[in-house]
Amino acid sequence: MSNKQKLELTWIGKEKRPKLEPRILLEDREKSYHAKHRVTDNDIFDNRLIFGDNLLALKALEQEFTGKVKCMFIDPPYNTGSAFMHYDDGLEHSIWLGLMRDRLEIIKRLLSEDGSLWITIDDNEGHYLKVLCDEVFGRSAFVTSLVWENFYGRSNAAAISPAHNYVLLYSPMGQDWKRVRNLLPRGEESASKYKNPDNDPRGPWRLGPIFAAGERHEGLMYTITTPSGRQVSPPKGSHWRVLEDQFWKMVKEGRIVFGEKGDNNPAVKLFLREVQEGLVPRTWWSHTEVGHSQEAKREIQALFPNEIPFDTPKPERLLSHVITIASNPGDLVLDSFAGSGTTGAVAHKMGRRWIMVELGEHCHTHIIPRLKKVIDGEDTGGITKAVGWQGGGGFRYCRLAPTLIVHDRWGNPVINPEYNAAQLAEALAKLEGFSYAPSETRWWQHGHSSERDFIYVTTQNLAAEQLQALSDEVGFEQSLLVCCAAFRGVTAARAAERWPNLTLKKIPKMVLARCEWGHDDYSLNVANLPMAAPEEEAPSPQPSSASGRGRKAAPVPDLFGDGECTP
Repeated sequence: MSNKQKLELTWIGKEKRPKLEPRILLEDREKSYHAKHRVTDNDIFDNRLIFGDNLLALKALEQEFTGKVKCMFIDPPYNTGSAFMHYDDGLEHSIWLGLMRDRLEIIKRLLSEDGSLWITIDDNEGHYLKVLCDEVFGRSAFVTSLVWENFYGRSNAAAISPAHNYVLLYSPMGQDWKRVRNLLPRGEESASKYKNPDNDPRGPWRLGPIFAAGERHEGLMYTITTPSGRQVSPPKGSHWRVLEDQFWKMVKEGRIVFGEKGDNNPAVKLFLREVQEGLVPRTWWSHTEVGHSQEAKREIQALFPNEIPFDTPKPERLLSHVITIASNPGDLVLDSFAGSGTTGAVAHKMGRRWIMVELGEHCHTHIIPRLKKVIDGEDTGGITKAVGWQGGGGFRYCRLAPTLIVHDRWGNPVINPEYNAAQLAEALAKLEGFSYAPSETRWWQHGHSSERDFIYVTTQNLAAEQLQALSDEVGFEQSLLVCCAAFRGVTAARAAERWPNLTLKKIPKMVLARCEWGHDDYSLNVANLPMAAPEEEAPSPQPSSASGRGRKAAPVPDLFGDGECTP
């Protein structure tokens, strides 16, 4: 294989890509929620909870948030096969890969240059997902694969008892991401390794090596004599960490230790106050460090005592670990598989801005009540005490707008009558790549793509006299895209000659070929898949009893609408 070739996954239907409709978001103020007063000056109120299909929601966010998401955490369905027992295995695998690919491609555009993507997954699709991410992001964007000990017990029913999930980590910076990632706080256990047996005024210390393995360098290959008279040189395959003059300077400063009798190999005093402010993250995340699935269930049950907990929610300590490493206060955290809402709850307590997307009805029955408790300071579990959370802030609840184009009784494509004038202007502005920003003084300015390029949307039929008036008001130093139902008294070609500062387009003809209109659900709902023919004398297939991830058990799961994993 040449260096220019790259390994790619192939699957049934890979070449098919949805023509997503970039919908607008509509706020429902009755479901939005804010604290009654500020708790601190750093309270964040403009967080967003979006109800709707998460692929369409990602597309809806693309224009405003491209390059702005610092930390993306997703917990997609693990595709264990339990929901596909009556379908061809290759088919369901292909569907899963295609749906993930479509989401990852938008996520790539949303990430900031120094951002990072964290994906929890297990063995069922983890290795395929790694290759898929390499294809979407590039292998150079891979940072590492972390192992989370989500289960610390032992399953006697398994051939080998499962104890972990993976967390795939990608960043546009690749390995250079270490320059911007944060260190983990140094806990009491780590600090306890530092002692001060000799009452050194510089404080607690521990011993560190003076030799380093690797290529030998001429200036680092010298011999020293210990206080006892023994000569010491670097062992085979290693060298001194410092030049000889620096070594003896450290001896004078009392930073080199030779043992009580002065005969040991030298070691370096590493003072607690001088080491890094935190710990470099490791790829092994034990349950004692970040929690486990049972801990997460207990957290949910504490919030909803009379409810059946989610199958496998994520513990707040796990999300706290991710958010600590990947972001700083005020940064934007996004989770498009919100599930039980853990990501938003933790991000909120840690002073990050957040966006969550959820399709399941538990968005209303669980996520909103959970976030209200966080905002009101009534959530005392999870990381609340560790971060000193006392409440505050808020969020806006938004839903995806309905499709822009529908068919009338005769089958003709028309603008959806559910859209009012402002929503139509916003939708067409987004479709044409304009930022929706209606002017208070210019009646014809509904949005802009630059300081001199604007858009005007109207359902009227415009006559030549009206177009002339528009052209005069816009002026020839600016340009205006006019979206109207029709224009009378002039052809498009003639209009371009007569009013060079205007571009005319007809509604809805201008957008008909752009998108898949009327497609509201890109989730993986097995109820919508064709049923495989049953084997002879086999019982009729029944809908899978596997529950959707991140919701209570249901007869038919909507896997891509949820955010919790199947064990």
